[in-house]
Amino acid sequence: MITTVLFDLDGTLLPMDQKRFIKAYIGRMAKKLAPHGYDPEALTKGIWLGTGAMVKNDGAQTNEPLFWSVFNKAMGRDCQQDEELFLDYYRNEFQLVAQDCGFDPAASQVITLLKEKGMTPVLATNPLFPAIATQSRAKWAGLDPDDFALITTYENSRHSKPNPDYYRDILATLDVNPENCLMVGNDVQEDMVAETVGMQVFLLTPCMINRTGEDISRFPHGDFQELMTFIREL
Repeated sequence: MITTVLFDLDGTLLPMDQKRFIKAYIGRMAKKLAPHGYDPEALTKGIWLGTGAMVKNDGAQTNEPLFWSVFNKAMGRDCQQDEELFLDYYRNEFQLVAQDCGFDPAASQVITLLKEKGMTPVLATNPLFPAIATQSRAKWAGLDPDDFALITTYENSRHSKPNPDYYRDILATLDVNPENCLMVGNDVQEDMVAETVGMQVFLLTPCMINRTGEDISRFPHGDFQELMTFIREL
């Protein structure tokens, strides 16, 4: 019996073209930080190096200190001294990135459906962002962060997608069994890997990412309406 439903965020609950989102996200950050001595090209490179390190995190530390150590080295300075500047970006300019994302009212409808069925929703978004950014993106999708039993962020996670250990960490944190979990996501390689730890999966297809052209017919899949039908029939 499914008791816990994990949701990806970007491209799943929050419709988006990922390339457009990343361009707007980094572009606005670069413009914000340039007057404070951050070269836009170096900043972009540093962000990608830090992100790559988090994706490959072996679990020895959480993503937050790992990101900053790699980012600081790339920038040749202690950027954490400017952490308030970064937070100010997320509170202000980052909010404008919402206009580069879509919106689907069905995202909040599916969470309401879960609550009606007594299921526990989890926001299992790749933990490459600070909580302030992830909570903002959830709100852009019309969601209340308090509706989720857990939201994975770079502060509380020590693995990232597509590492199966990311999903094992969630199971351990919530003390749930994989057979009682459903993972819903739009990324074949990052989200459907939850199947390897014993979870059921559903591939949401409107903003699907399938880098290797994998045959998706073996996964339950479809749009939000088909997802809600799938959940009702569980």
